[in-house]
Amino acid sequence: MDLDTTSTALVVIDPQMDVLSEQGLAWSAVGESVVANHTVANLEALMRTAGEIGLPVFISPHYLYPADQLWPGRGAAEAGMLEQKEFFRPDPLTMDGFAGSGADWVDELRPYIDDSSTVVVNPHKLWGPQNNDLCLQLGKRHIRTVVLAGMMANLCVESHLRDLLESGVEVCIASDATAGPRDPDLGDGYEAALVNFRYIATSVLSTAEVIEALAPRSER
Repeated sequence: MDLDTTSTALVVIDPQMDVLSEQGLAWSAVGESVVANHTVANLEALMRTAGEIGLPVFISPHYLYPADQLWPGRGAAEAGMLEQKEFFRPDPLTMDGFAGSGADWVDELRPYIDDSSTVVVNPHKLWGPQNNDLCLQLGKRHIRTVVLAGMMANLCVESHLRDLLESGVEVCIASDATAGPRDPDLGDGYEAALVNFRYIATSVLSTAEVIEALAPRSER
């Protein structure tokens, strides 16, 4: 897969405390996978590289507000997320209660997200970007290829992958810049996602391979 830097963007999903920090509400489910994949370090490497070569960076965050707690129909992962109040913000119109909360950015990635050139799109509510403005923002910038990373592999990442592909965007998965939940009854979400990534993504590469593919040809 040729990652043409003139039409490629990095999309990072849910780089937030609840799924990437030991203090996060989902850490008991995802922590082993995050540590094994070195997910935070790999996300940082991707975002640092993007900054160095001028690659556009888009953040697709997950926020849930008090009104969302009233949803009656819930799948297993959705129920857990709502009941624990993962990614919770007390008010959609202010940043009150955001700093240091589970919805806040993980510290290692904050400098890259706070960069004025980074685009933080509207939040997605469940797994995919159908209800936020990610595809609009990518289209307005003539992005044809996306390097996709972030959390969680079998939920939001796979859902973003499918929707972007249906929108005509080629997608390269950075396979170790993501992670998934592990549950004795539901199974290993990361391993399940890897199977589908291999079936449907345009390309599946490690973080190191992505960075190599993004390097100017003279440096390869």
